[in-house]
Amino acid sequence: MAAAPRDAFWCIGQFALEEARRVWQEGDLAGMPHPDGIARRFDDFVQRYAETPGCQVLLECLDAAAQRGLDREELLYELVDGATGDNYPTPERMLPYVERVLAHYLSEEICGGRVQPADLQLFATEGATAAMCYVFDSLAANELLSPGAKVAVMVPTFPPYVEIPALDRYRFDVIEIRATGRNPGGEPTWKYPPDELRKVADPSVQALFLVHPSNPPSVALSHETRETLVDIVRRHNPDLMMITDDVYGTFVEGFRSLAAELPENTLLVYSLSKHFGVTGWRLGVVALHRQNVFDKRLQRLPAQARARLGARYRILSREPDGLPFIDRMVADSRQVALNHTAGLSAPQQVQMALFALYALTDRGQRYKAQVRAICHRRMARLYQALGVEMPHIPLWTEYYTEVDVVALARRRYGDKFVEYLQAQYEPVDILFRLAESSGIVLLNGGGFHAPAWSVRVSLANLPDDAYDTVLRFMDKCPLLASCFYDP
Repeated sequence: MAAAPRDAFWCIGQFALEEARRVWQEGDLAGMPHPDGIARRFDDFVQRYAETPGCQVLLECLDAAAQRGLDREELLYELVDGATGDNYPTPERMLPYVERVLAHYLSEEICGGRVQPADLQLFATEGATAAMCYVFDSLAANELLSPGAKVAVMVPTFPPYVEIPALDRYRFDVIEIRATGRNPGGEPTWKYPPDELRKVADPSVQALFLVHPSNPPSVALSHETRETLVDIVRRHNPDLMMITDDVYGTFVEGFRSLAAELPENTLLVYSLSKHFGVTGWRLGVVALHRQNVFDKRLQRLPAQARARLGARYRILSREPDGLPFIDRMVADSRQVALNHTAGLSAPQQVQMALFALYALTDRGQRYKAQVRAICHRRMARLYQALGVEMPHIPLWTEYYTEVDVVALARRRYGDKFVEYLQAQYEPVDILFRLAESSGIVLLNGGGFHAPAWSVRVSLANLPDDAYDTVLRFMDKCPLLASCFYDP
């Protein structure tokens, strides 16, 4: 986990409490921080606590913001007031400077600088999990996707992107776009063939959901795949709504989101959980270009549907028909009537901003190289323990890998044994034996709509030496079955 931006959070918190007590101190009661003169008092604080962990990081974060045109003093006050958590987040969707900070982060780290930060409107959410729930809910509530609507999902993928559309509330007609590409040696590359991508050329396909880079193959779309998809959407399905979950983007050198290629079509979901190790903080964001097909499709709904939606949002605006989709998501997240209490808590937003600013510093770039190196080292160790060459997959994050158990068994014992193994055992049997013998829990690839006889291994969640154990056991599992095999 990223320690330095957490240090910066506790540092700004200490200054925030000094500011609160400066305004009013009566026993344990303090006042609300005030912006007048805050920059001067912060400079004094820095002089007193220059050696405190986080103080230097905080200064570097503020410098990174100033270099991007943000007012240092106003940002400082927003962080101070937010750290105390003494107010509802205002605006509800996202604190103004935190939104601008995250827009710069997404532009530089996720969109390759191809989208202007000013063109992005953001909604801070309780992790990508909440973002997913809000997206599905608002698409349904706003009649952009009605029961039976045809949607496409790029697989393998994070299971909820397949499971949620099947719920009674949605009942979407799901078309799977499969990453069936293989190299000349027959090993999967997890690329999407053009024939699979052409499924979204059908204008009746109203939405496309993808995790990018994928989960669990952990591979980003190639330049050719992105170009093909862009061409298909622009020529055949220009109103396609695309929802991309780019949580693993920072693990790929030169990553570029589809939000950079088709900004008007793409709603971007991002979580800070993986890159910074902050699953417990619940820090996520939804990003939408100011000019987008979601808003355009709202304006093209039939008059009766627009009237129904106008009644739904009438307490928010005198002209509810013009309410943007992203603001409707905020309201929907609190059943509309509680819109005034919507939004991610202010202290969470402060920590989010510090993570993002830290990532934009030289220190944060070194951290990014470090976490990538950890994944690479563990991946190499994993395949070394297996005794096979590590795959060379372009645009591979190395955050996860899929181990093909059938290929392993075939290499060790031949085709006839593979037939026996598949006839006598279930794919999950290996996982249960691994858990019982070692206490290590892995997941079956079939649950992610990957090959059933594959095993998903995370390179982020275990100590280095655990990967030796995993592969040694998986190497022996077919041997255990072979004890009962009579050729």
